[in-house]
Amino acid sequence: MKREIKTCPAIYERVATNEMEKDVKAWLEEQAARYKFKWLLAHADDGVVWGRVHNGRIVTAENLEPDICPPLRKETLQQLRLFAPHAELLLWRDGENHWSARLIRDAENGEEPFWREAIDEFQILWGTYAEPLSEGFTLMRDGTQGLCHIVPIELSGEFENERRPLRLQVRHYIAEDEVGFARIVASRLLKLS
Repeated sequence: MKREIKTCPAIYERVATNEMEKDVKAWLEEQAARYKFKWLLAHADDGVVWGRVHNGRIVTAENLEPDICPPLRKETLQQLRLFAPHAELLLWRDGENHWSARLIRDAENGEEPFWREAIDEFQILWGTYAEPLSEGFTLMRDGTQGLCHIVPIELSGEFENERRPLRLQVRHYIAEDEVGFARIVASRLLKLS
C-alpha cells in the first residue's frame, strides 16, 4: 500500500492534569464529553485496557474478563489515549512520576494549524479468533501462545493469520526541521475498525 502525504491541518494543545489526580475516571469522562471521544486505549503495568465512551461514561471490559483486562487505575497506568477521528488526548506519566497530557485535534476554519501534512496508516492488531462478549466487546485470541486482548468492537468468527480483521488507524504528522528534512514529528490514533 502506497503512503500518501495529504493535507490534514492540526492543532496541538497542552492539557492540564491537576484535576486528574483526584479521580482519574471522572477526569477522563469529562475530557471524553468535552472532545467527543469514542475509544480508549491504555497501557498499564498489569496489561492493556481497551474501552469506549457510551452515554458519557467510559466502559472497559474489566468486569467481563478480569484475568485479561485489568482495571483502569491511576496507580498502574503508564499512558492512555482517548480518541476519535477528529482528535486524540494522550495522557502519560513521565520519569519523575508526574502526569502530562496533550491534545491533537483537527484545525477548524480560521485556526492557524501547528502541522499541515500527514500520512495515515492502518496497523494490524492481534486476533485470529473472535469471541463476542457482552456490552459490545470482543475477546480476540491469536497464535499458539494464547495472546489475547478485549476490544470495544463487535466481531465473531475465526480468521486466517493473513486476514486478521482488526485495524487501528494512525495519523503521522510531518514537518520540516531547520535544515529542510521532512520527518514524522507526532502521531495520533484516529479509529478502531
